[in-house]
Amino acid sequence: MKIETIIGNNLKYFRYQSKLSQEKFYGQFGMNYRYLASIERGKINMSVEFLDNLAKVLKVDIRDFFNPDKTRWVFKKRIDGKENK
Repeated sequence: MKIETIIGNNLKYFRYQSKLSQEKFYGQFGMNYRYLASIERGKINMSVEFLDNLAKVLKVDIRDFFNPDKTRWVFKKRIDGKENK
């Protein structure tokens, strides 16, 4: 599995645990939520500085993003309550 995929899955999991929608979460950074979706899908390779900022907002250790054991694959419901397809 690519490191971008591991980071993206962990980011999605931590964001989900924080009960933040993509729009709210990335609103804190003044970024488009579509950029976040691309990161969560493992399509974007970001800087360590940016990843560190994400970790601070989510209150996790930056190393947690790199841990494949923490990768979560299944989300029954989206934060807005709609079913995932």
